[in-house]
Amino acid sequence: MGTGADALLARVARELRPRTRQSADVLVRRIRSEVPDPSADRDTAALVAEETAGHVTAFLDLLEHGAGTADFAAPPQAVEVARQYARSGVPISLLLRAYRLGHLTLLQLVQAEIPRHTDDPELVNAAAARLLEAGFAYVDRGSEHVVAAYQEERDRRLRRRLVLTSEAGRLIGTTLDVVRTAGELADVATGDFASFATVDLLDSVLDSEATPAPSGPPALRRVARRAASGDDSAEPSGVGGATHTYPEDSEPSDALATGRPSLHASPATGQGWWPPAATGTGPCHSALLLPLLARGDTLGLAMFFRDESAVPFDEDDLLLAQEIAARAAVSIDNARRYAHERSTALALQRSLLPTRAVDQSAVVAASRYLPSGSRAGVGGDWYDVIPLSGARVALVVGDVVGRGLNAAATMGRLRTAVRAFADIDLMPDELLTHLDDVVIRLQREEGREDGELSATCLYAVYDPVSRLCSLASAGHVVPALAAPAPRGSGRDDGPRGSAAFLDMPIGPPLGLGGLPFETAQFELAEGSLLALYTDGLIQRRTQDVDAARALLRDTLAGAPGSPDEVCDRVLAALLSGRPADDVALLVARTLALDPGHVATLDLPSDPAAVSGARRFASDTLSAWGLDDLTFATELIVSELVTNAIRYGKSPVRLRLIRQSSLTCEVFDASSTAPHLRRARTFDEGGRGLLLVAQLAERWGTRHSREGKVIWAEQALSR
Repeated sequence: MGTGADALLARVARELRPRTRQSADVLVRRIRSEVPDPSADRDTAALVAEETAGHVTAFLDLLEHGAGTADFAAPPQAVEVARQYARSGVPISLLLRAYRLGHLTLLQLVQAEIPRHTDDPELVNAAAARLLEAGFAYVDRGSEHVVAAYQEERDRRLRRRLVLTSEAGRLIGTTLDVVRTAGELADVATGDFASFATVDLLDSVLDSEATPAPSGPPALRRVARRAASGDDSAEPSGVGGATHTYPEDSEPSDALATGRPSLHASPATGQGWWPPAATGTGPCHSALLLPLLARGDTLGLAMFFRDESAVPFDEDDLLLAQEIAARAAVSIDNARRYAHERSTALALQRSLLPTRAVDQSAVVAASRYLPSGSRAGVGGDWYDVIPLSGARVALVVGDVVGRGLNAAATMGRLRTAVRAFADIDLMPDELLTHLDDVVIRLQREEGREDGELSATCLYAVYDPVSRLCSLASAGHVVPALAAPAPRGSGRDDGPRGSAAFLDMPIGPPLGLGGLPFETAQFELAEGSLLALYTDGLIQRRTQDVDAARALLRDTLAGAPGSPDEVCDRVLAALLSGRPADDVALLVARTLALDPGHVATLDLPSDPAAVSGARRFASDTLSAWGLDDLTFATELIVSELVTNAIRYGKSPVRLRLIRQSSLTCEVFDASSTAPHLRRARTFDEGGRGLLLVAQLAERWGTRHSREGKVIWAEQALSR
C-alpha cells in the first residue's frame, strides 16, 4: 500500500507542477491574510514570492521522486528571506508562523488533488498519511535551516552593534573640542550604520555669550555633516557657519523641545529637514532624530538617514543610536565645560597679569605669556615688573602648581602679596619668607594637605645706580644672563657676546615652611640681558632639559635687538607649537643711571649738619634746573636728616636721585624705623613725618643688612 500511495502522490505532484506559480500565489495570499506583512519593501516582497515558489517546487520534487529529508536543504530564497527578516528586526516567532502557515496551505492544496486521481478510500487515506509524514518532515527540516540562517544573521547583527558601540566609545570624545567631537559622532554613524548623518548644536553651546531667543525655536549651527559615500559636499560647515532654526511644527523642533528620540519613514514633500537625493547616496527612506542630552541640558540634535541601498531603520536601530548619541552628548558637554572653564581661567589669568609697561627707568622689559595647549588647562604662571624706591625695579616670575581656575586665582593672590611686600622694600629672601607664610596660610584656609598648594617664585631687584642685581629663588629655575656686546663689535646683527645661567642658590618651593631662602648679588654691566622664565619654556617630553637650556643660552647670546624681539626669538627657537605647559617669559635689558643724576653727601652725626644738608640740596636742584622744588625739598631733607641724626646711628648719608621723579634718601645704620603719627597740641615732636607725607608724592622705609633708608619722592614739574 505504501508503494501505491507514493505513486499516487508522485502523479499528483506531476499534475501540480505546471501550476507552481499559481500555487505559490495562493500560499502568499493566505499568509498575508493572516500574518501582517513585516516589510513594505518591494524587493523583499518579490523575494518572498520567489521563496514561496521555491518551497512549492522543492516539496513537489520530494513527492515525485521520494527523496529523503535527511539531505534536504531549504531553497536559497528561504534562507535569504530569513536573513532579511533578521536584519529588519522581525521576530522569529512571526517568521515561523508564516512558514508553518504556508506549508499547511501547500499540504491542503496537494491533499485536495488526491481524490481526483483515485476512488479507492484506503488509497486516499494512505496517500494522505504519507503526505502528512512528508510534509511534517519537510517543515521540520526546512525550519531548521531557516532558523539557523535567521539566528546567524541576528548574531552577526548583534556583533556588529557591539562593535559599533565599542567603536563609538573609542572614537568619540578623543579631544576636548566641541566641533571635533560632533564630527566624530557623524563619522561613527556613517561608518557602518547610516547612509547620511548631520549634527546641529545650539548656538549657546558653541558661544557661551550667545543670548537664547526668549521665544520661538532655538538657533542652531550645523557643525558636522557626513555621507557614507565620502562625498566632499558632506564636510562639516564649522562654527563660523550661519545659524538656522527648524519650524515649530516640524519633527526636529519637536525632538529638541521634548528631548525624545524618534524614528521616521519617508516624509511628505516639502520637509526641509529631510536631505535631498543629492547626498551622494541616493534618496533616503528612513531617519532617526536624536536629541543630544547631557546632565539635564539639551545641546543639539543628531539626525541619521538611510537610503534605498540599506534596510530601513527599526526600533533596535533607534535604541542603538540613542546609546551612541548619549555617549557623544556627554563628550560634547565635557568639551563645552572644559572650553568654558579654560576661557574663564585664561581671561582671569590675563586680567591678573600686567597689561601695560610700567613707568620706570631701571630696565627696558618685555614679556610673553603662552597658555598651555594640553587638556589639563591653564596653569598659574605669572610675571611682574614693580617699580621700587630709589630708581630700582623688581622683576618677578612665578608658577603655581596646578591647573584651572584655582591655579589662576591663587596666582592672582600671590602676585598681589608680592606687590604688597615689594611696596615695603623687603630684601628678596625676606620677601620670599613672607610669601611662604602666605602660601601656608592659604593651605590651611582651603583645607589642603601639605604640598597640594605650592608655588615657585624668583624675585630680583635691580638698582641702576649701583648696577647691583639681588635675587632669591623659591624652587624656581635660575635666570639666564647675556652680557652686552663689546663696544665697536660691528653690525647690529652680529654676535651679542656670551650668555650663562646665574650661579645662585635655589631655595625650597613656597608652602613647605621652616626652610631659609638666600639672596645672591651680581653686578651687571649696562645693557645686560636678563631672562626670567617658567619651566614650561625648557621642560618638554620631546627634548632633554639640558639641551633646551643650551638652546636658550645660545639664543640669548646671539639675539640682538629690543627685548620684544628677543622674546619672539626665544619662543620661536624653543617652542615648535602650543606648549604642553604654560610659559611665562620676562626679558629685561639693564640700564645705568647717569652719574650726573645722582648726588651724595656724607653727614656727621651732628645737628649742626642739617643746615649743610639743606644747602647741598638747594645747590644740587639748582644745577639740575629744578628750582621750583627747592623749598619742599629743603623741608624734606631737614626733617629726614634731623630724624636720622637724633634717633639713628652713624654713618648718615644723604642721596638725591633725579629720574622720572626726584627722590630724596637718608641712610643711617639704625634698624629702627620711624612711624607716622598725629601730634597732640602740646607735643614738641611728631610733626616731621606728617610734613614729609604732605610734601612728597610717596615716602617709605627700606631696610638692608647695614641699616635703613628713609626716602621720599616728588613728581617733577612738566
